[in-house]
Amino acid sequence: MTTQRPAGRYGSRGRSTTAPKWTRWVLLGGVLVLGVVVAVVGYTKFGPKPIEADHTSFEVVDDNSVRVAFEVTRDQPDQAAVCVIDARAQDGDESGRKEVLVPPGNVTTQLTTVLHTSKRAVLGEVFGCSYQVPAYLSTD
Repeated sequence: MTTQRPAGRYGSRGRSTTAPKWTRWVLLGGVLVLGVVVAVVGYTKFGPKPIEADHTSFEVVDDNSVRVAFEVTRDQPDQAAVCVIDARAQDGDESGRKEVLVPPGNVTTQLTTVLHTSKRAVLGEVFGCSYQVPAYLSTD
């Protein structure tokens, strides 16, 4: 015995509910645009930086100074840059900070600076570098 379902309640079996063909193209275009946006954001956030620095060594000179050696690699060697060097004390506090001018020169430049501190430092490191050199550091 076969029971008949009311058509108004459940719909008819023969009707197809596929979406129009143009919606597939719109969805595909949206996915492609989203993919390009993700790629561009990922490249700018995680890709190569225009200027990078790394400390190569540090030496505690005395209770109030530390010598930091660092290397700067940049994509525009003809342009001056500035690097911020900082020192940390045993308790983790920043005990000193200094801006160092990196003059135009080679793609990779090695520099050394002495940083005066308020406490005995246990670490000297490069905080970061930039091409935006403050006027008081400029040699012009």
